[in-house]
Amino acid sequence: MPRWPRILPKAGARRGIPAGLLAAGLAVAWMAAWAQLVPAPNNVPSTTEDRRRDGEPVDVPAYPNDDDLVGFFVSAANDFKFFIDAKSLSIRSDGVVRYTLVARSPEGVDNVSYEGIDCHSQSYRIYATGHTDRRWSKRTTAWREIERKSVARWRDALLRDYFCPGNAPILTVADGIDGLKRGRNSLIDQTDRF
Repeated sequence: MPRWPRILPKAGARRGIPAGLLAAGLAVAWMAAWAQLVPAPNNVPSTTEDRRRDGEPVDVPAYPNDDDLVGFFVSAANDFKFFIDAKSLSIRSDGVVRYTLVARSPEGVDNVSYEGIDCHSQSYRIYATGHTDRRWSKRTTAWREIERKSVARWRDALLRDYFCPGNAPILTVADGIDGLKRGRNSLIDQTDRF
């Protein structure tokens, strides 16, 4: 077993540093190092990049109504039906596309979340989740990469087919709604010609 805990107080004492002060200094240094390893809380941007990429305040939209939902295709292998609340769709000045997603199970249970996609980094973040009593719980997550092979394929579909043609955000809300209704963003069709 190493003997350094006994050696350090003696070495410090020879230099005129009281053993208790040396131990306190070591404890503070250890806590500072440990804090670097612990992830930031979910409601605080974890990096300067997070703050820069999505610096606009989050105003959670009104809870979605069925009349405003626009369905979109994800995969034939998925039993869920997916919808975007047309009234919640927005393109922010920081390039993040925000929307309310409704994922409806075969039993008719809705999973509702207010999210954002950063087209340039191909990542997403959740701002709030919905409850059955039609109210929101704000909980902003850190940015997470959108993976093609993940279970959450709807985000990949939104990224590639609807909201981020060519890894750039849609220009208008109308473009986004039109793409959802058509089953593919019209800009993707135009880039296929070149």
